[in-house]
Amino acid sequence: MSEIKIIPLGGVRENGKNMYVVEVDELIFVLDCGLMYPDNELLGIDVVIPDFTYLEENKNRIAGIFLTHGHEDAVGALPYFLENIDAPVFGTELTIELAKISVKSTGLNPNFNNYHVINEKTEIEFDNVTVKFFRTTHSIPDSVAICLDTQDGTIVYTGDFKFDQSASDMYKTDFAAISLIGQKNVLALMSDSSDAESYVENVSDMRVTEEIIDTFNNAEGRVIVSCVASNVMRIQQVLDAAHQTKRKIFMTGSKLVQVVDTAINLGKLVLPSKNVIVTEKNLDQYSDDELVILETGQSGEPFEALQRMSKGKHKQVNIKDGDLVYITTTPSTSMEKVVGRTKNMIYGAGGSVKEISDTFKVSGHATPNDLKLMMNLLHPTFFIPVQGDYRVQAAHAELAHEVGISYKNIFIPGKGDVIEYKDGRMRMAGQVAAGNVLIDGIGVGDIGNIVLRDRKLLADDGVFIAVVTISRRQGRIVSGPEIISRGFVYMKASEDLIKESTEITKKVVEDNLENKDFEWSTLKQEIRDSLSRYLFDKTKRRPVILPIIMEASSYLKK
Repeated sequence: MSEIKIIPLGGVRENGKNMYVVEVDELIFVLDCGLMYPDNELLGIDVVIPDFTYLEENKNRIAGIFLTHGHEDAVGALPYFLENIDAPVFGTELTIELAKISVKSTGLNPNFNNYHVINEKTEIEFDNVTVKFFRTTHSIPDSVAICLDTQDGTIVYTGDFKFDQSASDMYKTDFAAISLIGQKNVLALMSDSSDAESYVENVSDMRVTEEIIDTFNNAEGRVIVSCVASNVMRIQQVLDAAHQTKRKIFMTGSKLVQVVDTAINLGKLVLPSKNVIVTEKNLDQYSDDELVILETGQSGEPFEALQRMSKGKHKQVNIKDGDLVYITTTPSTSMEKVVGRTKNMIYGAGGSVKEISDTFKVSGHATPNDLKLMMNLLHPTFFIPVQGDYRVQAAHAELAHEVGISYKNIFIPGKGDVIEYKDGRMRMAGQVAAGNVLIDGIGVGDIGNIVLRDRKLLADDGVFIAVVTISRRQGRIVSGPEIISRGFVYMKASEDLIKESTEITKKVVEDNLENKDFEWSTLKQEIRDSLSRYLFDKTKRRPVILPIIMEASSYLKK
């Protein structure tokens, strides 16, 4: 019997950042390597990736990274992972090409080329594990689930999936393969929980295409379609609808063009006609009712770009009277305020808004009936709900119990939790290092809680700066104190506050100068404390206080 460990390093009790480690004896298999886009509290942060500490400590044991699909939540953290760990990357044709784009875009490891293209028939043999795959349906073609055949049974990781009985050939789930796997011994199932709470079933993608065609036909002016750059299925539907309604498509953004070009070259995206896509310089040749503008965003919910369009600050296209903004993505609940603010801005710019989610349920993730069907097809002994907040993991666990899986065989892990299978028994067995690594520009992990706290304070209450020049030898103030406020109070309207703050700073400095051996750190801290107490007493706000103390030379140059 093998010793097996399953360790989520991301993707549990959160949305995105999927990364799961499966250890079989001495070999480590990494399933997905995704990122997560930050919420509003992570001020200035670009993306969030998993903590790779455990894998860096065990990098010589890594058999490979196995990717389920090409979305950012599955491949987005790969550039940062490969910067310090050299391991082979396995994925389907489109997934590998999108992973290459992601790696090259960061410039962190541009020479990495250890990629391996697989398909649903591929079998990769290691010492005591065989890795297999089966096709799944998602909003991007070439999506697969991953199966690890061990001596003790098969471990199945579904990745993002849903069931759609009317899906086109490029997106069809391989039900026969799933059934065959289920006839054997499935030791554990790690399944997508994202939509486990949904009370409404997804409509078929064929119905979505019909809805988009109706929307294009009924629009009297331009239609600005908002979707995700990597949602290849939605892009295909928009292309087909534009062709049928005799409209032309202009695509904004280099990322979208790159994804579309890649998908077309691989035959994963089919142009209904050669001239359905037009360039920016040709837009003036068409009337408004002949145009569709396709706007995407990297974060999956491209509302920032729509806001720029509403303010007239977009580089290529701005919203004007008569435009219809058609939001074809389903925003997460955390984006409700952003969506509301964006819609107000669009209406203010003269446009109107239609959301596809107002008409019916659209998602690339399995709803409860789909999730139960997957469990009934695979018959797993143990069940591990992954991909989603705790509440959807818990809802998924209840669905597992409904289909006959005992509560004692269901595990709802957090990041870093170790689920161990040994001697025929599965149990929780400690933790490894796990958490969030914040990416800000080219900085990886150099932004911590203290920096975020300071950013929040700056955003909430501004900054208050006290500048003083002193002569330590003469024991006196040479210049200042000068008070500078940004984002805290309007200085011209707060002369009394500024004057009193100047006096407080002056007194603290003079008291310290009486002792020529004073510590600079002590002086600065006393200024902070004194000003903080006074400002809070007068304003009930706590700005970031920055004392700047400079020492001037007291000797004259000859």
